[in-house]
Amino acid sequence: MPRSVQEIKLNLSAKTLWPAQTELVSLRFDLVADDDYDLYPQYTIGLHAWFLGQIQAIDPTLSAQLHDGETDKAFNLSGLSGQFSTQSRSLRLQAGKSYAWYVAGLTKPVVKGLAQWLRQLPEVVALKNAPLTIQRVSYAQPPTTYANLATVEPGQSLSLTFVSPTSFRRRGHHLPIPWPRNVFHSYLRRWNEFSNRPVDPDQFLDWVDDAVVFHRHELISEKIAAGKRGSVTGFTGAVTYGLAGKAAEDPEFRQLFYTLGHYAPYCGTGHKTTFGLGQTRLGWHLDHPQPVPMAQALLADRIDELTAYFIHQKKRTGGDRAQSSAETWATIVARRELGDSLQAIAADLDIPYETAKTYSKLARRVMKANSQPG
Repeated sequence: MPRSVQEIKLNLSAKTLWPAQTELVSLRFDLVADDDYDLYPQYTIGLHAWFLGQIQAIDPTLSAQLHDGETDKAFNLSGLSGQFSTQSRSLRLQAGKSYAWYVAGLTKPVVKGLAQWLRQLPEVVALKNAPLTIQRVSYAQPPTTYANLATVEPGQSLSLTFVSPTSFRRRGHHLPIPWPRNVFHSYLRRWNEFSNRPVDPDQFLDWVDDAVVFHRHELISEKIAAGKRGSVTGFTGAVTYGLAGKAAEDPEFRQLFYTLGHYAPYCGTGHKTTFGLGQTRLGWHLDHPQPVPMAQALLADRIDELTAYFIHQKKRTGGDRAQSSAETWATIVARRELGDSLQAIAADLDIPYETAKTYSKLARRVMKANSQPG
């Protein structure tokens, strides 16, 4: 994947990695596989857990906040970008190949924690059965502050590239379309949470509905198993937004529109951005998106199939609880079919082993008593 012109190699031995007032930073890690390794399709759960474990070792309080916070998370993690040799049941990393991984911090405490971590950075990212040597650390986006972002120069249009599947939650379903209100709501929600410069969301989003238009887009939809359970239908590709003439009547919202566009590469777009979804680049870069590897797509399809099956068998087709329960059962069964151990699945789902064992037995009992989805 081509590197952004903003990427500058970090001098990890420097006394100060970035200015003390920094509130936002996005880092790129270039990782090398020393051998051929097979990754399980939901490996981003492992990246998420490894990163939080690293932060816990230096600041347990910060790690707990990043893990347990009920609101938007003040960090952003990508999946791995690079050349996979796709196998039917796994993703194969190739010996000697380089893979990029992005980590962003969205508040001063998180940025401070990242700096402390970088000073004692390990030699490898220890993914399960796939240790990756850290070859280089650079800026993906420059260190900055919310105040600086609030003064970016407005342009004639705004282009964004979504390099990993991106989706929004709407009435209990996935919305895989970059509708302006949803896109800018996802940025504004994080902006209001972390910037200490809150904006009335209703007024701004009503303005977005009236003023923001599509100039150009090239998009595809893809399904992927993402987060701890279930699957997501999202979009990748690029879009250019423009402003209708009436936008000039509110210069503050016009400024905010461009500010949030420049915020996007730090915070990501949509949901599950700490598990690799919604990775966003400023500008039109259709060379950046990579197709979802077949192993991930197949797992997502199987989870979807099993989720619908379990909801039907339970005779409960509505409500978040029914959907969540069916997704958990489906994820366990689908991953067991791939050969994953219950111990590993329980750890990834953040549930006790005995609970995962019980769910697996119940799901298998239901499938045995009825016609299995096949």
